[in-house]
Amino acid sequence: MTLLSIKNVSKSFSNKKIIEGLSLTVEEGEFVSIIGPSGSGKSTLFHLIGGIISPDEGRIELNGRTINGQRGSISYMPQAPSLLPWRTILQNVLLGQELQGHKDTEKAVQMIEKAGLKEYIHSYPSQLSGGMKQRVSFIRALLSPQPVICLDEPFSALDELTRLDMQKWLLSIWDEYRKTILFVTHNIDEALFLSDRIVLLSSGPASIMDEFILPFKRPRHEEILLTNEFLDWKRNIHKSFKNS
Repeated sequence: MTLLSIKNVSKSFSNKKIIEGLSLTVEEGEFVSIIGPSGSGKSTLFHLIGGIISPDEGRIELNGRTINGQRGSISYMPQAPSLLPWRTILQNVLLGQELQGHKDTEKAVQMIEKAGLKEYIHSYPSQLSGGMKQRVSFIRALLSPQPVICLDEPFSALDELTRLDMQKWLLSIWDEYRKTILFVTHNIDEALFLSDRIVLLSSGPASIMDEFILPFKRPRHEEILLTNEFLDWKRNIHKSFKNS
């Protein structure tokens, strides 16, 4: 079932067109990664979906309802964890639910414990490593009641080993809850490892240049990263990206 529809959306700033005629659908429970050159409008697209800004043309629909310029319809996780320093880890995790007028403390505690952060549940963000903060931020997004989570390069600041650990952890959590995810990344390996589908944006103004439906079965394990099939897909996407 189609959950999110972006229909012929365009957006300009100071007479410079950032996004032009972009259309995209995302199915319920689908994990879609978006790859594009720097400045291609990926973050602008997330701001449009999140209602921070409104499109100049076109419609954005969630469950068939137009949400142009409406905030609070999706859950958003930026590159930085954006945790409130004066709130404990548990309080940060519950923030999205509190803003909607309810909270499930028991479920939040269970997810924090599953993330390996049981001993930090009443700690503050300053006491956590970068990877731990990202786990907390993702749990907060996952617990929020909105049906779509937009993740904007959440692992870009992490070292390679921590990044792979976070990717594996994200997949393990996502496999259990299967929330719909839109994921922005510059990393082709990351997109291949995580996604059901990869959308390639052209350089600005952004439009969809290519899409790749991935054949890899779930659950996925890191061994897939070194298979010939994975490397073939990486070469194909890199070639298409290079020709954009």
